Amino acid sequence: MQDSDNGASSRPVLSIIAAVLNESGNLRPLCQEIAAVLDRLPPAEIIFVDDGSTDGTVAELEAVRRDGILPQLRILSHEAVYGKSAGLRTGIEAARGEWVILLDGDGQDNPIDFINMMALCQQASGRAPLVVGVRTKRRDTLSRRLASRFANGLRRHLLDDGCPDTGASLKAFRREDFLPLPQFEGLHRFLPALMGQRGVPLVCMPVHHRNRLHGSSKYTNFNRAIVGIRDILGVMWLNNRARIPKRVIER
Repeated sequence: MQDSDNGASSRPVLSIIAAVLNESGNLRPLCQEIAAVLDRLPPAEIIFVDDGSTDGTVAELEAVRRDGILPQLRILSHEAVYGKSAGLRTGIEAARGEWVILLDGDGQDNPIDFINMMALCQQASGRAPLVVGVRTKRRDTLSRRLASRFANGLRRHLLDDGCPDTGASLKAFRREDFLPLPQFEGLHRFLPALMGQRGVPLVCMPVHHRNRLHGSSKYTNFNRAIVGIRDILGVMWLNNRARIPKRVIER
C-alpha cells in the first residue's frame, strides 16, 4: 500500500512513533524491521523521540536515516529526560498522519503486528477504535511477569476498562482521539480507560513480545508498582469528574 517513495513526498496516513532513552544498540535492527513492513501499510512517517539520551541514540538514528534504512525518519529530541509518556506526546503532537501506532524502542515489539493493527483500525464500522496489543507470551523475567500481572489485575478491577494488558507499547488509534487527553507520566498505560470515557471503542489484539537485544529496562518492579497505584487513583478521579457530552448540536 505504500507509495514508491514510502510516502515521503505526500501527507502520510499513518504516523509510527517511538520514544527512546539510551537504546542505541537496539535501533538499527528495529528500524530495519519497520522498513521491511512499510510496503504493506498505508503511506507512513516514522518519528523517534529521544528523551534526553546520554549514549549514542541520536547518532545511531541519524546514521539509520543517512544510510537509507529509513530515509524519511523524523528525529525529535528532548533536552532532558521527561519520561516515556512525554516523549510519545511530543511525537503525536508533531505527527501528520490521521492514524498513530506506538511502539517501544527496545526491540521487544515486532513491527509485523502493525499490519493487523491497521486493518482493525480501518475496517471497523462506526467510530474508529483504540487497538491495544496484548502480550500473550511475555519474554520477561518471572518477577516482571508477576508484577505486571498484579498491576494489570488491579487496574482492570478498579478502572473496569475491559483490557487485560495495557503494559505493551503497541497501540493504534486516531491522532485526534489522543490529543484532548490530559498529560501525565504513565498516560500510555491508561488509554483504554481515558479513551473509553470519551466513547472510543476498544479492540484487544494478541501481539508478539520478544527479548531485548541490548540494554536493560529503565524501570524496576518496585517503582512501577508505587507509581502505577498512584496513577490508577488519579485516572479514577479524572474519569469520575469528567463530564463529556456525547453529542453537540450547533443551532
